Amino acid sequence: MTVDLPARSRLVAERLREEGIEGELVVLPDAASTAAQAAAALGVEVGAIANSLVFVSDGEPLLVMTSGAHRVDTAALAARLGRGSIDRATPKQVRQATGQAIGGVAPTGHPRPLTTIVDEALAAFPQLWAAGGTPHTIFPLSFDELVRLTAGTVAKVD
Repeated sequence: MTVDLPARSRLVAERLREEGIEGELVVLPDAASTAAQAAAALGVEVGAIANSLVFVSDGEPLLVMTSGAHRVDTAALAARLGRGSIDRATPKQVRQATGQAIGGVAPTGHPRPLTTIVDEALAAFPQLWAAGGTPHTIFPLSFDELVRLTAGTVAKVD
């Protein structure tokens, strides 16, 4: 029930409903701030965790949804996207861009839409798990739902 969710997670749940995504937010007893922690809590491969990483590129926030099994190669991704550079956002920049704290950034529920890149490797998993706005909330969705939810561009990120 969404009324029992933290405020940031309620925004995520509302957005999922608006997009017709049926995955329900799960509240974990312990924080799952990393892909490894989330995978262990859910009993899934770390690659099935869709990490929401915020960067700054050409003066604007850039959300990269990457497989928990990958690290983002920012130089290679910047070259692929034709951008000047891609730099890791500070915690303050993450909060400003998403309204959410590092470790719980969801692919949606932000104050305004973010330009989003979705790691092509996530397509290999029939079910993905993404943070739900806090380090204690997570939800399932498919690769196609993730791309639709974020209006993301699919690309190689590592």
